[in-house]
Amino acid sequence: MFKLKRIYAAPESADGYRVLVDRLWPRALSKDKARLDLWLKDIAPTNELRKWFGHDPKRWPEFQKRYRAELRKNSVLVKQLKEIEKQHGTVTLLYSAHDELHNQAVALHSLLVPRSHQPD
Repeated sequence: MFKLKRIYAAPESADGYRVLVDRLWPRALSKDKARLDLWLKDIAPTNELRKWFGHDPKRWPEFQKRYRAELRKNSVLVKQLKEIEKQHGTVTLLYSAHDELHNQAVALHSLLVPRSHQPD
């Protein structure tokens, strides 16, 4: 099972294996406080795509298309996440964005979890 969570929220045992999927380290957060199992920064959108998107909800549909194209080229890392899920059961994808609906972790989650398996 893949879950989503802002990295600034308190870690919980229910998070399972915690993976940061941001390219940049979150501001004002120590590595101890983050309690990460893995920082998979190369699965994040390229700097060019990240800057183009700028967390603008109007660009969200196009961002998702472009990011999925990047992920197809980076399928090894997607497979790595799926393997981690097989090993650990629960994997929480962590992100630092303020917008909880329009960020790369949400787009990645939608790729990893088919729509029919996502909670309403």
